[in-house]
Amino acid sequence: MLITTNVRWAASESRLYRYSFDTYDAEATTGIARSELDRGADELIAYFNNDEQTIRITVQQDGRPLSLFNDRETAHLADVKALFRTVFRLQEASLAFALVFVVGVFIWAREAPLRLLARMLLAASLLTLGLLTLFALLAQVGFDELFLRFHFLAFTNDLWRLNPDTDHLIQMFPHDFWFDAAMLVAGLAALEAALLAALSAIYLRVRRPLTLTTLVAQQPRA
Repeated sequence: MLITTNVRWAASESRLYRYSFDTYDAEATTGIARSELDRGADELIAYFNNDEQTIRITVQQDGRPLSLFNDRETAHLADVKALFRTVFRLQEASLAFALVFVVGVFIWAREAPLRLLARMLLAASLLTLGLLTLFALLAQVGFDELFLRFHFLAFTNDLWRLNPDTDHLIQMFPHDFWFDAAMLVAGLAALEAALLAALSAIYLRVRRPLTLTTLVAQQPRA
């Protein structure tokens, strides 16, 4: 739930798109004015969140209209949108499951004590932190290989193989940007998992079950 939520946020966060333009000088690489690139980013975000099958963005370059993406890039963006939509549905399903599970089992039916929920949340958060740490370590030493394998798994074609000398999409969002974005999503999920783990640990510490020794110690002395 944490990972898919952060991916969904990143896909719709204009500041992340503009970070790529600023950091990797997309204006110089594409030869397109920054204002036009910003508008293109906004249209990309809208496309990932609407029901349109194909995206067509026209920008101005040297006073003439220009299609921002060629046919290959446009087809790849349709694949990217389909992947994002799958992630969005997974995020919604995982969030719904978590809410139903917590409300149904621990609040409404009261079939289990909240301490059990706290222990489950603590264990899940620590597992998430462990997996994210492993991913970060692997990415540091071999992100290129991870990135390549991800594309082989996520797509059934090679439309993602773009030319950085001619294709605007990879010029706007180069390879190094995807490393930054992956680290951002993993970092946010790790912070959230750490917060949940801390809250769970605090709850378990504060709401410790009373033991016989504790009960005896609490008895008033004559």
